[in-house]
Amino acid sequence: MLSREDNERLTRVGPGTPMGELMRRYWVPAAYANTVEQPGGAPVRVRLMCENLVLFRDGSGRLGLIDERCPHRTASLYFGRNEKDGLRCVYHGLKFDANGHCIDLPCLPQANNAERTNIQRELAVKAYPVIERGGVVWAYMGPLEHKPEFPDLEWTRIPPAHRFATRHIQECNWLQGLEGGFDATHLTFLHGGDAEPSRRLVATMYEVIATDFGFVVGTGRDPGAGKDIMWNLNVMLMPFHKIISSIPAAAHVWAPIDDENTMLYSVDFIADRPLTEQDLKRSTEWRGIHTENAPGSDHAIRTKHNDYLIDRSLQASGASMTGMKGLGTQDCAIQESMGPIADRTREYLLATDTAIVKIRRLLLQALDNHAAGKLLPGMQPSSYRVRSTRFEAPKGAKVADTMVERVRAAAR
Repeated sequence: MLSREDNERLTRVGPGTPMGELMRRYWVPAAYANTVEQPGGAPVRVRLMCENLVLFRDGSGRLGLIDERCPHRTASLYFGRNEKDGLRCVYHGLKFDANGHCIDLPCLPQANNAERTNIQRELAVKAYPVIERGGVVWAYMGPLEHKPEFPDLEWTRIPPAHRFATRHIQECNWLQGLEGGFDATHLTFLHGGDAEPSRRLVATMYEVIATDFGFVVGTGRDPGAGKDIMWNLNVMLMPFHKIISSIPAAAHVWAPIDDENTMLYSVDFIADRPLTEQDLKRSTEWRGIHTENAPGSDHAIRTKHNDYLIDRSLQASGASMTGMKGLGTQDCAIQESMGPIADRTREYLLATDTAIVKIRRLLLQALDNHAAGKLLPGMQPSSYRVRSTRFEAPKGAKVADTMVERVRAAAR
């Protein structure tokens, strides 16, 4: 059980909140780069970390991410005209460049140069640095003096043909997504079928190790009959990334839209070759981690508003535990069923939740370290050069001693 105070600390992401300020020290995905591909094209609305923003590429090709509200009369800059050197508010003509500076004030023709300069300085709009990596525009929303280099996140460094990415909106807090991603036991049940629950191979060994990039979660399953323990190592890269030990490799990013909504980016990738149709068959049929969206939308077709199109006959048949199509839909259904922000004071945790408990402690420690001004994990780009992996080890082997070394070696 988590205290109400700690639950608030971990889940709230707005400006000034402990987790919100921590996350702002990292690069956060804002939008797909192809949504603002054309210089001078239409701006795009972005809601990120409880802030309403506008993303645009001006006529010269420079990217800007600025506050949606014009500081003059608070009109939405989403309706602005995108010009060669900035975005012009259509209400009174003020123009803002990619850095948020007010560079034109045509509604005050009578002002002298000094007055105009002072007013334009005061009318600067909040702007965040952005960078394009892996087909995504990323934003840094923290103090500029602490801006880190972009991390060596493997799926962002490979050619486009080597990855397949989708995103959709989860109607719940980011932490529900992250915890679901590292809840190993649910894989056996939520995503299972056929076998009776009592006959499924459940993880019984758990290790969580803090690292210079976040943490490694190890889960072990004992197949019995004297066989070696089957270990699965998954990495969490601060503050909201997961690399999944699968073939193709996969990744999740739980980027907070606000306290009660999350943009989940999901990626399949193979570092050393292009993905084939066979590699993507499960994903493009929407049976894996990706979720089928309504055309032209970030909203899934299967949502809580239509009960995820659950098929009770399929569920009763035993072929599917949930009667819902796709791992992504199944995860969202359960995570969203906990409410917009799960009330963790009501939980009754079991031994199988060891990893979840340790992850929460590590995140709370990260908040304390940030408040104390200590170095945060993931500030060195090379620390992200890791990949989740699987292996077998004899029963009783000290797996924790080699976990970090194994995930580093898997990425070489």
